Amino acid sequence: MIAIILAAGYGTRLGILTENKAKPLLSIAGKTILDHILGKVQRLKDISSIYIVTNNKFYPDFQEWGKKNNFPNINVINDRTMSNEDRLGSIGDIYFVLQQEKIDDDLLVIGGDNLFEDDLEKFLSFFKQKGSAIMLHDVQSLALARTLGVASINQQSQITAFIEKPEQPSSTMVSTLIYALKKDHLPSIREALAVGKADRAGDFIAYLAERQPVYGMLLAGRWFDIGTIESLNAAEEAFTK
Repeated sequence: MIAIILAAGYGTRLGILTENKAKPLLSIAGKTILDHILGKVQRLKDISSIYIVTNNKFYPDFQEWGKKNNFPNINVINDRTMSNEDRLGSIGDIYFVLQQEKIDDDLLVIGGDNLFEDDLEKFLSFFKQKGSAIMLHDVQSLALARTLGVASINQQSQITAFIEKPEQPSSTMVSTLIYALKKDHLPSIREALAVGKADRAGDFIAYLAERQPVYGMLLAGRWFDIGTIESLNAAEEAFTK
């Protein structure tokens, strides 16, 4: 199984904090967000290689980060974009890595701005049992759910509906950007791109779930989507404690 960490965003909502630093390289409780993520991914026995995809603007920073850290089997990929205007988008970046590295394997995808407590072991066991799956989290707020991707699942944990940023959320159960995809479903990434679903990762999950079984599992522990100053501060407080 191959892991891809998405780190090619420009973090525009964080203003000056990410003007000259990639969001995954921001520090939370004395460690970068990326280090928090990789500490968990490196412990997964099924992962053979890890790819971090970033952009041309921040590529040198990730190279420098790599020299200071001792994470084996990690490759930093430059998607060659320079700004928020010419970004490839989450799904575009996944496809870029798949094509460049000629990957044909099961895939673990994690957003580089996801901070979470789950160790992912049970999630990968769930994936092996069920098939392509996403990690879900109950944010317990309809207002917050409106800003995220809301999933509905049946008794078999299969996703029956997925809506990005719904005006009227059906629940507070949202998708984190933690996906496990069967290699048989990877061609759907190219298909989704062909119909214009390159940017938001959740749009791809909605596309795939309409055509193939996709399952959802509840994340254990806390989860932070580091997209605003408020979420950054909340994560710092929680992880410092």
